[in-house]
Amino acid sequence: MRIPDSLVEKLLKGTHKFSEEQFTALREQEATEKKPLQDLVIKSNLLSEKELTKLYAAEIEVPFVELNAKEIDHDILKLLPERIARQYNAIVFAVDEHETKLLAMEDPDDIQALNFLQKQLGTNIKIHITTSSLLQAALNLYRGNISSELTKVIASNQDDEEDDDVDESDLAEDSPVAQTINILIEYGIQAGASDIHIEPREDFVVVRYRIDGLLREANKLPRKLLGSLVSRIKILSNLKIDEHRAPQDGRFKIEVGGLVYALRVSTLPILDGEKVVMRILNESTKAADFTDLGFWGTALASLQHAIVQPHGMVLVTGPTGSGKSTTLFSVLSSLNSPNVNISTVEDPIEYHIVGANQTQVNTVAGMTFTNGLRALLRQDPNIIMVGEVRDGETADLAVQAALTGHLVFSTLHTNNAATCLPRLLDMGVEPFLIASTVRVVVAQRLVRRLCIDCREEYAPDAATIKHLDKIFHLEEKGGMAHIHELEESAMNDSIGRSATGKDSITDQPSTTTQSISRLFKAHDNGCEKCNHSGYKGRIGIYEVLTNSSTVQSMIVGNATNESIEKTAIAEGMLTMQLDGFIKALRGQTTIEEILRVTSQE
Repeated sequence: MRIPDSLVEKLLKGTHKFSEEQFTALREQEATEKKPLQDLVIKSNLLSEKELTKLYAAEIEVPFVELNAKEIDHDILKLLPERIARQYNAIVFAVDEHETKLLAMEDPDDIQALNFLQKQLGTNIKIHITTSSLLQAALNLYRGNISSELTKVIASNQDDEEDDDVDESDLAEDSPVAQTINILIEYGIQAGASDIHIEPREDFVVVRYRIDGLLREANKLPRKLLGSLVSRIKILSNLKIDEHRAPQDGRFKIEVGGLVYALRVSTLPILDGEKVVMRILNESTKAADFTDLGFWGTALASLQHAIVQPHGMVLVTGPTGSGKSTTLFSVLSSLNSPNVNISTVEDPIEYHIVGANQTQVNTVAGMTFTNGLRALLRQDPNIIMVGEVRDGETADLAVQAALTGHLVFSTLHTNNAATCLPRLLDMGVEPFLIASTVRVVVAQRLVRRLCIDCREEYAPDAATIKHLDKIFHLEEKGGMAHIHELEESAMNDSIGRSATGKDSITDQPSTTTQSISRLFKAHDNGCEKCNHSGYKGRIGIYEVLTNSSTVQSMIVGNATNESIEKTAIAEGMLTMQLDGFIKALRGQTTIEEILRVTSQE
C-alpha cells in the first residue's frame, strides 16, 4: 500500500497530535533521504503501521481488520490459492452468514487486483484493508508448521558431508542450509521469541526459543548440519567463518512480514561444537507507553515528573533480562523531539531511536562507557543515556553531567531500588552529590502475562490466604482493604486492560472486602492463542523510589538501604512484590510468577 505524501500529511494533521516543527522536520528528512513520507512516519515512530492504516481506512471508507492468523480457518483460507494470495497480497479470512467472502487486502485501490479476485471468488465479496505485517503473518498460514517445513528442507540435504566439511554450495542464498536458517528465524519471530538458541549436542543439534522469558525446545536437527548452519549465520553476521576457538559477536538484518528485524548474533565454542544465540530485535517497534509497560499510580507520576526535569539523574536497576532497555527506550522516545539532542553510549545498541545519536561501546578501539561519556559531554547534549554504570569513574562522570545541566539516564544491577543509592556510594561518589542529582530510581522485573482467553479464576482457601499474608506481609501494608483500594486505583490507571482495550478481569468492580476473594491461574493446557502455554506476553512489576528531601538526608547520613527502603515505603512507594501482587489480583499474572522473579528479594 502506498499512500500519497499529501494524504499522509492530511491524516497526520487530522489527529491534532503533531506540531508544525515535527512536520518541518519530516519534510526536511523526506528531501534528504528521498523516501516516501509514509515510510518516514512509521520509521520515526510518529505513528505505527496499524495506526496509519486505520486513519487511511477511515479516509477511503474501507473497513480495517486486525487479522489474527491463529483465528483464520484453513478451509476458508484455501478458497484463494496461495499463488494468487501472494501475488495480489490478499487473503480470505472469513465467510459471513450471507455467504459473503471477507477479503483482506493491503491495497484496496489496486483495481487490477480487485478485478482478478472478483473473477476468482465471484462478486459476493467484501473488501477490508489490513497492514502489511498482519497480512504477511496470515499468508504464512499456507505453509506448514516448523517441523514439517524443516523436514522438507533437510530431506533435500541428505547427502551432506560431516559438519567439518562445509561446501560453498551449502552457503548459497537458495541452499537448504539458508532455507533452514530462514525458517528458524521466521518461526521465532512468529512465536514472539526474544532469542534463538542453536546448541550442539553429541548426536544432534537442538533449537530452543526463549518465549516470554522461558526457553522452549522446538526442534532437533541432524548433527551433520551444524557446521554449515553456523557458517551461514557467520556469513550473514560478517564474522570469521574459519574461527572456531574464540567467541564472536555480530549483527544482521532480515525482513519478515514487511517488518525489519535486527538479529544480534553471539557464537561460543562449547564442548560439542559452536553454539549460536541470536537475539531478535524488532526495528519497526514503536515504543510502548508507560501504562502498557505496567506503570501506574504514584510510580507512574513519579517517573513522569522526573523525566521532564531540566537536569538530574534517573536510574533503572534490575538483573539482565528484566526489561531495563525497553523502559529506557520508551522514556527516550517520549522525550525525543527535533529541539533536543539525545546522545547515548550503549553496549550493545538494542533499540534504534530515530533522531538520537547512539554510540556503540568498542573496548578494542578504546570506546568504553567512560571514554564515550567524556566524548558525549563535548557534543552539546541535552539528554544523555549511559547504557550501564559499571565503575566509579563512569559513575562520577554521570553525576557531574547531571550537575552541569544535563538529564542523565543509566542502569545498574541491584536487587531493588533502595540498594541502588548505597551502590553509588560504594563506587566512590560523594553522598551529597548522589542526594542532589538522583531524581528517581526504578527497579523492575518482568513477569509473564496470563492469557486473557483461557486463564482460570479460583477462590483461595484460608490456608492459602494465610500463606500469602505471610509472604507479602499484607497486614503490615495496611491490610486487604488498603490493597483493594490500590487495586481499584490500578484499574483506573488502565493497567488492568488488555492490548485490545478490554478489561483484563471483568466488567464488574473488584471487591473491597478484607480478604482475598479470588485469584487467577494459567490453564493447564492453555489455548491456541497462547500456544498452549497459559501465558501470552510479559508485563513489568516496578518500584519507583523518589529521592525526597527525607531520603536525601538519609543518603548524606550514610543510611543503610533497609532504612532508605522503609522510609520510601512510608512515603508511598510500592515494592515490586506488592505491585506484582496487585497485578495478580487484577488477573494480569499469577502469584507463582511474582514469587518466581522476586524470590531473591
